[in-house]
Amino acid sequence: MSDTVNFTFSDTIAGRVAGFDREARVFTLVTADGRPFEVSLDGGPGAELLHNLGEPYQDASGHIDSLLEEGRYVLAYGIFYPRADGLRFEAKRLIFTGRQTDDHRFEEAGWWIRQIREIAAFYRRAQFGDGPIDFSQYRTEIRLSGDKTASHIQETDTISRLVYGMASAFLLTGDDEYLEIAERGTEYLREHMRFVDADENVVYWYHGLKVDGDVETKLFTSEFSDDYDALPAYEQIYALAGPIQTYRITGDPRIKADADATIRLFDRFYLDPEHGGYYSHIDPILLSPEHESLGPNRARKNWNSVGDHAPAYLINLYLATGEKTYADMLEYTFDTIVERFPDADHSPFVQERFHKDWSHDTTHGWQQNRAVVGHNLKIAWNLMRMHSLRPKEGYLELATSLGATMPEWGADRQRGGWYDVLERVRAEGEDRHRFTWHDRKAWWQQEQAILAYLILHGTTGRTDFQGEARDAQAFYNAFFLDHDEGAVYFNVLANGLPYLLGVERLKGSHSMSMYHSAELCYLAAVYNNLLLGGSAMDFWFKPDPALIEGRVLRVAPDLLPHGSVRIESVEIEGEPHTGFDAEGLLVHLPETSGRVKVKVRLAPVARTEVTG
Repeated sequence: MSDTVNFTFSDTIAGRVAGFDREARVFTLVTADGRPFEVSLDGGPGAELLHNLGEPYQDASGHIDSLLEEGRYVLAYGIFYPRADGLRFEAKRLIFTGRQTDDHRFEEAGWWIRQIREIAAFYRRAQFGDGPIDFSQYRTEIRLSGDKTASHIQETDTISRLVYGMASAFLLTGDDEYLEIAERGTEYLREHMRFVDADENVVYWYHGLKVDGDVETKLFTSEFSDDYDALPAYEQIYALAGPIQTYRITGDPRIKADADATIRLFDRFYLDPEHGGYYSHIDPILLSPEHESLGPNRARKNWNSVGDHAPAYLINLYLATGEKTYADMLEYTFDTIVERFPDADHSPFVQERFHKDWSHDTTHGWQQNRAVVGHNLKIAWNLMRMHSLRPKEGYLELATSLGATMPEWGADRQRGGWYDVLERVRAEGEDRHRFTWHDRKAWWQQEQAILAYLILHGTTGRTDFQGEARDAQAFYNAFFLDHDEGAVYFNVLANGLPYLLGVERLKGSHSMSMYHSAELCYLAAVYNNLLLGGSAMDFWFKPDPALIEGRVLRVAPDLLPHGSVRIESVEIEGEPHTGFDAEGLLVHLPETSGRVKVKVRLAPVARTEVTG
């Protein structure tokens, strides 16, 4: 077979300008892996400035020559033409991330706040229209445009994820409507999806409800194919995500009681006291992780059951309370990850599935011996968060190791963006890890990359991590924002074009319901402003002081390096309030009855002040 390419194909190249020959109408673009591409402008490409959701298209076609400065980051979509000496790339579309060479619009102080406002508006309209907030109308499946499908299943976790998104939107914008949705959703979960087992003193969360007219059928066990007829740990974990983010705002003690009861469920029935870690599934009758009815999920552990506690609810529960019990559980979780998940002798990717005794499970279901790229990045991101709470060399070492090695194997070094699932071990004689099914890129895995590299750069100061953070943000904001219908796409092709088939066409599904897109907006704003950009940020809360222990409201935005953020000012019901501990990130609430709206301005502390 000839190695010569004799057909045209369209593709994307992303990188930094290394030279521009104006006469020849060709510029050199160097990709993340150092490869130079000659990009021809003969086709008269269109050009645009990166724009956010809710912003108009910003045409830059008349400014291409002045924008092609050395060092500027550019995403170029075009056509490869075969020729005798190789391939010729002719650009058809250029995307510039900012007006100046070192300007990246996603680093603007308000970029991610504007984005979450638009995403929240989309899901508010999709689920409830312009009418009242009625969660009986909630549907798991939402089409591309925001319309509902005929499916009448309400999944607990997708409601919780919507609640998380709306609570996060309130934290960043102070828009009371978003808090109303979060609180009504939390109440709906408590009323319809929660089962209180008084005998065992625990709380379970149903998989969901099947709605047929006025008739509701509770679905106790999972209906999802991977977990059918079992109680998967991750469904119990994510049932808490939205309520706990709401709890950070309101301090409602009922939410905390539910969380504590669910943690007791984890500790009594999912925890392995002999070998450590949490089982992935228990059977619904005997609540045993080892019952034969579990089939391939019998006596298994995985990333979700061990690690997802932290980002889904446990870090936020600690931020809201400061309780040592939650910090201890976090430490236990991350110690387990550091001890059990690395597999450097066999693969640069962590191991994700295990048997009871922690031997590797490389034949389970769809995963087999495969790596989910986003899980590796998620581990790096959350280890850095934990390292700020209880510093350990093991946390820092594994996080930075993953951060340093993942780009070579999990990132697209030509186009930008991050891949989905790869074979964990390279085939003999091959120099890369094969794609398991496709080379598409999912929205949630881009989130993990962005947050991992933002916090890695912000904590270590390494410039290579800064480059990865910027490249990931550029690809996501260039290709995942749906400027026509709203919110973000589920998947794009390797070249960035939206992939709109099957479940990946939906904006709401078993896998998608505002959680990851909102979590990205919330934490990208926190990291870009408070950890990296030197910009103050406003956060909103609405507690009842009488229900807050000691009337002390904890307002830390995330687990950040100690002393890196302080309170600059506080307003309560629009009036200045001086009762706060600036360094401790504590607001002393007034002795008043009823709820109060609290606006807290947090400001970064200069790195020299942090390090002394």
